[in-house]
Amino acid sequence: MPRDGNPTRERIMRAAERLMTDQGYSATSVDQVIAEAGSSKGAFFHHFASKTDLASQVVDRYVAADLAHLKAGLAATAGVDDPAVRVVAFLRFYEDGADGLMAEQSGCLYATVLAEREFTGSDVNRRVAAAARVWRDALVDLLRPALAGRRSAAGIDLHALADHLYTTFEGGFILCRTLDNPTAMRAQLRIYRQLVEALLRDD
Repeated sequence: MPRDGNPTRERIMRAAERLMTDQGYSATSVDQVIAEAGSSKGAFFHHFASKTDLASQVVDRYVAADLAHLKAGLAATAGVDDPAVRVVAFLRFYEDGADGLMAEQSGCLYATVLAEREFTGSDVNRRVAAAARVWRDALVDLLRPALAGRRSAAGIDLHALADHLYTTFEGGFILCRTLDNPTAMRAQLRIYRQLVEALLRDD
């Protein structure tokens, strides 16, 4: 079912997300979106005031899906009592789902949209940054009890370690495109999980 109950609007947004992810915002025209969606200019401007408005709403939609992805990982591991076991299980959740993620999308909308100079410092930039901070805070909440008191984790900046998951996802998308190998995402997430596991080992 369409997320907002309006199939035309949803179809336009799905088309815009695909095009903007694949070729960037500037290279994506309203006419391309309309053609990809099998829609009309009248329908487009009924739902969106402009191309910029479309991009803003597409980003909001993408952020919602991204945060739902985070909630899914937290929910899947909520019953694990041991903090160390839970954080590893949380990371494995995304590692195990990496091939499915790459089958659904060729890249990350965050990276392509934020590469556009006009969005630097904009509300779009701030909404993406807010989503990144939600991921950071959630992972720090898992890492802190798991790493507490371990000499191997002494001096580790937990916020930077949590942010590294974000950079692993973004870098993974780029590596998949570079190598034309969708399994590269899973390999990068596996390395991140293994690095965290190394910090969790008793000295």
